[in-house]
Amino acid sequence: MSLQIVHHRDYDAGFAANHRFPMSKYPLLMEALRARGLAGPEALNVAEPAPPSWLKLAHAADYVDQVINCAVPEKIEKEIGFPVGPRVSLRARLATGGTVLAARLALRHGIACNTAGGSHHARRAQGAGFCTFNDVAVASLTLLAEGAAQNILVVDLDVHQGDGTADILAGDPRVFTFSMHGDRNYPVRKIASDLDVALPDGTADDAYVERLAAILPELSARADWDIVFYNAGVDVHAEDRLGRLALSDNGLRCRDEMVIGHFRKLGIPVCGVIGGGYSTDVPALAARHAILFEAASAYA
Repeated sequence: MSLQIVHHRDYDAGFAANHRFPMSKYPLLMEALRARGLAGPEALNVAEPAPPSWLKLAHAADYVDQVINCAVPEKIEKEIGFPVGPRVSLRARLATGGTVLAARLALRHGIACNTAGGSHHARRAQGAGFCTFNDVAVASLTLLAEGAAQNILVVDLDVHQGDGTADILAGDPRVFTFSMHGDRNYPVRKIASDLDVALPDGTADDAYVERLAAILPELSARADWDIVFYNAGVDVHAEDRLGRLALSDNGLRCRDEMVIGHFRKLGIPVCGVIGGGYSTDVPALAARHAILFEAASAYA
Protein backbone atom coordinates (compact mmCIF):
# COMPACT_ATOMS: atom_id res chain seq x y z
CA MET A 1 0.00 0.00 0.00
CA SER A 2 1.12 3.58 -0.64
CA LEU A 3 2.24 5.81 2.20
CA GLN A 4 -0.80 7.75 3.36
CA ILE A 5 -0.15 11.48 3.06
CA VAL A 6 -2.35 14.29 4.38
CA HIS A 7 -2.33 17.62 2.54
CA HIS A 8 -4.40 20.69 1.77
CA ARG A 9 -3.65 23.39 -0.77
CA ASP A 10 -4.42 26.02 1.88
CA TYR A 11 -1.44 24.95 3.98
CA ASP A 12 0.11 27.77 1.94
CA ALA A 13 -1.29 31.00 3.40
CA GLY A 14 0.23 33.09 0.62
CA PHE A 15 2.99 35.01 2.40
CA ALA A 16 5.33 37.26 0.44
CA ALA A 17 8.27 35.42 -1.13
CA ASN A 18 10.76 37.23 1.13
CA HIS A 19 8.96 36.39 4.41
CA ARG A 20 11.13 34.59 6.98
CA PHE A 21 8.55 31.79 7.07
CA PRO A 22 8.75 30.22 3.58
CA MET A 23 5.10 29.36 2.91
CA SER A 24 5.84 28.33 -0.67
CA LYS A 25 7.58 25.22 0.65
CA TYR A 26 4.19 23.51 1.02
CA PRO A 27 3.19 23.43 -2.68
CA LEU A 28 6.81 22.79 -3.61
CA LEU A 29 6.89 19.82 -1.23
CA MET A 30 3.88 18.38 -3.03
CA GLU A 31 5.67 18.86 -6.35
CA ALA A 32 8.67 17.04 -4.93
CA LEU A 33 6.49 14.17 -3.69
CA ARG A 34 4.77 13.85 -7.07
CA ALA A 35 8.16 13.79 -8.81
CA ARG A 36 9.15 10.92 -6.52
CA GLY A 37 5.95 8.97 -7.24
CA LEU A 38 4.70 9.30 -3.67
CA ALA A 39 1.64 11.51 -4.15
CA GLY A 40 -0.73 9.53 -6.34
CA PRO A 41 -4.50 9.58 -5.78
CA GLU A 42 -4.34 6.41 -3.67
CA ALA A 43 -1.93 8.12 -1.26
CA LEU A 44 -3.50 11.54 -0.73
CA ASN A 45 -5.94 12.49 2.00
CA VAL A 46 -7.39 15.99 2.30
CA ALA A 47 -7.14 17.72 5.67
CA GLU A 48 -10.20 19.31 7.25
CA PRO A 49 -10.11 22.18 9.74
CA ALA A 50 -9.81 21.13 13.37
CA PRO A 51 -13.01 22.05 15.24
CA PRO A 52 -12.83 24.31 18.30
CA SER A 53 -13.57 21.37 20.60
CA TRP A 54 -10.28 19.71 19.60
CA LEU A 55 -8.28 22.93 19.77
CA LYS A 56 -9.58 23.73 23.26
CA LEU A 57 -8.24 20.44 24.59
CA ALA A 58 -4.75 21.92 24.21
CA HIS A 59 -5.23 25.68 24.13
CA ALA A 60 -6.99 28.28 26.27
CA ALA A 61 -10.55 28.79 25.03
CA ASP A 62 -10.17 32.55 24.68
CA TYR A 63 -7.06 32.17 22.52
CA VAL A 64 -8.77 29.61 20.26
CA ASP A 65 -11.68 32.01 19.80
CA GLN A 66 -9.29 34.87 19.02
CA VAL A 67 -7.61 32.86 16.25
CA ILE A 68 -10.88 31.64 14.75
CA ASN A 69 -12.32 35.18 14.81
CA CYS A 70 -9.05 36.75 13.57
CA ALA A 71 -8.91 38.89 16.71
CA VAL A 72 -5.52 37.91 18.13
CA PRO A 73 -3.95 40.76 20.14
CA GLU A 74 -1.10 42.49 18.36
CA LYS A 75 1.36 41.56 21.11
CA ILE A 76 0.67 37.85 20.54
CA GLU A 77 0.79 38.26 16.75
CA LYS A 78 4.29 39.69 17.16
CA GLU A 79 5.32 36.63 19.17
CA ILE A 80 3.84 34.38 16.50
CA GLY A 81 5.69 36.28 13.79
CA PHE A 82 2.83 37.23 11.48
CA PRO A 83 -0.72 38.66 11.60
CA VAL A 84 -3.52 36.15 12.10
CA GLY A 85 -5.90 37.00 9.28
CA PRO A 86 -8.43 34.67 7.61
CA ARG A 87 -5.88 32.67 5.58
CA VAL A 88 -3.56 32.15 8.56
CA SER A 89 -6.49 31.21 10.80
CA LEU A 90 -7.73 28.66 8.28
CA ARG A 91 -4.22 27.33 7.71
CA ALA A 92 -3.68 26.80 11.44
CA ARG A 93 -6.92 24.83 11.75
CA LEU A 94 -6.18 22.81 8.60
CA ALA A 95 -2.64 21.90 9.60
CA THR A 96 -3.90 20.79 13.02
CA GLY A 97 -6.77 18.80 11.53
CA GLY A 98 -4.23 17.29 9.14
CA THR A 99 -2.10 15.96 11.96
CA VAL A 100 -5.15 14.46 13.66
CA LEU A 101 -6.08 12.74 10.39
CA ALA A 102 -2.51 11.55 9.84
CA ALA A 103 -2.47 10.11 13.37
CA ARG A 104 -5.68 8.19 12.72
CA LEU A 105 -4.26 6.89 9.45
CA ALA A 106 -1.07 5.86 11.25
CA LEU A 107 -3.08 3.90 13.81
CA ARG A 108 -4.86 2.16 10.93
CA HIS A 109 -1.93 1.56 8.57
CA GLY A 110 1.14 1.75 10.79
CA ILE A 111 2.52 4.98 9.33
CA ALA A 112 1.25 8.22 7.81
CA CYS A 113 2.61 11.75 7.32
CA ASN A 114 1.21 15.26 7.23
CA THR A 115 2.75 17.70 4.73
CA ALA A 116 2.54 20.38 7.43
CA GLY A 117 2.57 20.31 11.24
CA GLY A 118 5.18 20.33 13.93
CA SER A 119 4.07 23.72 15.29
CA HIS A 120 5.73 23.04 18.61
CA HIS A 121 6.16 26.59 19.95
CA ALA A 122 2.42 27.20 20.37
CA ARG A 123 1.74 27.04 24.10
CA ARG A 124 -1.49 26.56 26.00
CA ALA A 125 -2.19 30.28 26.33
CA GLN A 126 -0.97 31.52 22.93
CA GLY A 127 1.04 30.95 19.79
CA ALA A 128 4.70 31.86 19.26
CA GLY A 129 7.63 31.27 16.91
CA PHE A 130 5.67 30.90 13.64
CA CYS A 131 3.28 28.48 15.41
CA THR A 132 -0.41 29.33 15.86
CA PHE A 133 -1.86 26.04 17.15
CA ASN A 134 0.18 23.11 18.46
CA ASP A 135 -0.98 20.35 16.14
CA VAL A 136 0.86 17.46 17.83
CA ALA A 137 -0.47 18.41 21.28
CA VAL A 138 -3.99 18.79 19.91
CA ALA A 139 -3.77 15.46 18.11
CA SER A 140 -2.39 13.71 21.19
CA LEU A 141 -5.13 14.99 23.46
CA THR A 142 -7.81 14.27 20.86
CA LEU A 143 -6.72 10.64 20.52
CA LEU A 144 -6.60 10.29 24.31
CA ALA A 145 -10.04 11.87 24.75
CA GLU A 146 -11.53 9.51 22.16
CA GLY A 147 -9.84 6.45 23.67
CA ALA A 148 -7.94 5.81 20.44
CA ALA A 149 -4.63 5.82 22.36
CA GLN A 150 -3.56 5.50 25.98
CA ASN A 151 0.23 6.01 25.77
CA ILE A 152 1.78 8.51 23.36
CA LEU A 153 5.42 9.36 22.64
CA VAL A 154 6.50 12.64 21.01
CA VAL A 155 9.91 12.55 19.32
CA ASP A 156 10.79 16.13 18.38
CA LEU A 157 13.97 16.50 16.31
CA ASP A 158 13.38 20.02 15.06
CA VAL A 159 16.45 22.18 15.77
CA HIS A 160 14.40 24.34 18.16
CA GLN A 161 13.30 23.01 21.53
CA GLY A 162 9.65 21.93 21.74
CA ASP A 163 8.68 24.36 24.46
CA GLY A 164 5.01 24.67 23.55
CA THR A 165 4.45 20.92 23.43
CA ALA A 166 6.18 20.61 26.81
CA ASP A 167 4.01 23.39 28.23
CA ILE A 168 0.71 21.87 27.08
CA LEU A 169 1.50 18.26 27.99
CA ALA A 170 3.44 18.86 31.22
CA GLY A 171 2.29 16.56 34.00
CA ASP A 172 0.19 14.33 31.74
CA PRO A 173 1.49 10.80 32.40
CA ARG A 174 -0.11 9.51 29.21
CA VAL A 175 2.27 11.48 26.95
CA PHE A 176 6.07 11.51 27.05
CA THR A 177 7.77 14.43 25.31
CA PHE A 178 11.34 14.15 23.98
CA SER A 179 13.16 17.03 22.30
CA MET A 180 16.68 16.93 20.84
CA HIS A 181 17.64 20.39 19.66
CA GLY A 182 20.32 23.04 19.37
CA ASP A 183 21.37 24.33 22.78
CA ARG A 184 21.95 27.96 21.79
CA ASN A 185 18.84 28.46 19.69
CA TYR A 186 15.25 29.67 20.03
CA PRO A 187 13.50 29.73 22.45
CA VAL A 188 15.83 31.49 24.86
CA ARG A 189 13.65 30.42 27.79
CA LYS A 190 12.97 26.74 27.30
CA ILE A 191 10.17 24.78 28.99
CA ALA A 192 11.39 21.38 30.13
CA SER A 193 10.20 18.36 28.16
CA ASP A 194 10.12 14.97 29.86
CA LEU A 195 13.53 14.46 28.23
CA ASP A 196 15.63 17.18 26.61
CA VAL A 197 18.96 16.73 24.82
CA ALA A 198 20.72 19.97 23.88
CA LEU A 199 23.40 19.83 21.17
CA PRO A 200 26.28 22.28 20.66
CA ASP A 201 26.48 24.51 17.59
CA GLY A 202 28.00 22.77 14.59
CA THR A 203 26.93 19.24 15.54
CA ALA A 204 27.24 17.22 12.31
CA ASP A 205 26.01 13.86 11.01
CA ASP A 206 28.12 11.37 12.93
CA ALA A 207 27.79 12.92 16.38
CA TYR A 208 24.09 13.61 15.87
CA VAL A 209 23.23 10.10 14.71
CA GLU A 210 25.34 8.48 17.42
CA ARG A 211 23.54 10.45 20.13
CA LEU A 212 20.12 9.65 18.70
CA ALA A 213 20.90 5.95 18.29
CA ALA A 214 21.70 5.71 21.99
CA ILE A 215 18.44 7.37 23.02
CA LEU A 216 15.87 5.56 20.86
CA PRO A 217 16.03 2.21 22.74
CA GLU A 218 15.58 4.08 26.02
CA LEU A 219 12.47 5.81 24.65
CA SER A 220 10.87 2.65 23.27
CA ALA A 221 11.47 0.86 26.58
CA ARG A 222 9.66 3.46 28.67
CA ALA A 223 6.12 2.28 27.87
CA ASP A 224 3.98 0.30 25.45
CA TRP A 225 3.44 3.20 23.07
CA ASP A 226 0.25 3.27 21.02
CA ILE A 227 1.65 5.88 18.63
CA VAL A 228 4.74 8.03 18.09
CA PHE A 229 4.48 11.58 16.77
CA TYR A 230 7.72 12.33 14.92
CA ASN A 231 8.61 15.97 14.25
CA ALA A 232 11.16 15.72 11.44
CA GLY A 233 12.21 19.37 11.25
CA VAL A 234 14.93 19.92 8.65
CA ASP A 235 16.29 23.08 10.28
CA VAL A 236 19.11 20.90 11.66
CA HIS A 237 20.59 21.07 8.13
CA ALA A 238 23.92 22.82 7.62
CA GLU A 239 22.38 25.22 5.07
CA ASP A 240 19.37 26.22 7.19
CA ARG A 241 19.52 29.90 8.03
CA LEU A 242 18.03 29.48 11.53
CA GLY A 243 19.63 26.18 12.50
CA ARG A 244 23.26 26.40 13.70
CA LEU A 245 23.71 22.62 13.40
CA ALA A 246 25.47 20.95 10.46
CA LEU A 247 23.60 17.90 9.15
CA SER A 248 23.80 17.00 5.47
CA ASP A 249 21.05 15.56 3.29
CA ASN A 250 22.50 12.12 4.04
CA GLY A 251 22.40 12.90 7.74
CA LEU A 252 18.72 13.83 7.50
CA ARG A 253 18.00 10.62 5.62
CA CYS A 254 19.88 8.51 8.18
CA ARG A 255 18.04 10.25 11.02
CA ASP A 256 14.59 9.73 9.50
CA GLU A 257 15.26 6.11 8.54
CA MET A 258 16.60 5.43 12.03
CA VAL A 259 13.61 6.90 13.89
CA ILE A 260 10.94 5.43 11.65
CA GLY A 261 12.65 2.05 11.34
CA HIS A 262 13.21 1.75 15.09
CA PHE A 263 9.56 2.19 16.00
CA ARG A 264 8.01 0.41 13.02
CA LYS A 265 10.16 -2.68 13.60
CA LEU A 266 8.63 -2.74 17.08
CA GLY A 267 5.15 -2.51 15.57
CA ILE A 268 4.51 1.00 16.91
CA PRO A 269 2.55 3.34 14.60
CA VAL A 270 4.35 6.52 13.54
CA CYS A 271 2.76 9.83 12.55
CA GLY A 272 5.26 12.12 10.81
CA VAL A 273 5.02 15.92 10.65
CA ILE A 274 7.47 18.12 8.77
CA GLY A 275 8.46 20.70 11.41
CA GLY A 276 10.71 23.64 10.66
CA GLY A 277 12.92 24.48 7.73
CA TYR A 278 14.08 27.93 6.69
CA SER A 279 15.94 28.74 3.50
CA THR A 280 15.87 31.25 0.68
CA ASP A 281 16.37 28.28 -1.69
CA VAL A 282 12.85 26.98 -1.19
CA PRO A 283 12.98 24.14 -3.77
CA ALA A 284 16.04 22.75 -1.96
CA LEU A 285 14.18 23.13 1.34
CA ALA A 286 11.17 21.24 -0.05
CA ALA A 287 13.49 18.44 -1.20
CA ARG A 288 14.84 18.15 2.35
CA HIS A 289 11.30 17.85 3.72
CA ALA A 290 10.59 15.16 1.11
CA ILE A 291 13.22 12.92 2.75
CA LEU A 292 10.76 12.18 5.59
CA PHE A 293 8.22 10.83 3.09
CA GLU A 294 10.81 8.79 1.22
CA ALA A 295 11.93 7.18 4.50
CA ALA A 296 8.35 6.59 5.63
CA SER A 297 7.31 5.04 2.31
CA ALA A 298 9.63 2.08 2.97
CA TYR A 299 7.34 1.07 5.84
CA ALA A 300 3.95 1.70 4.18
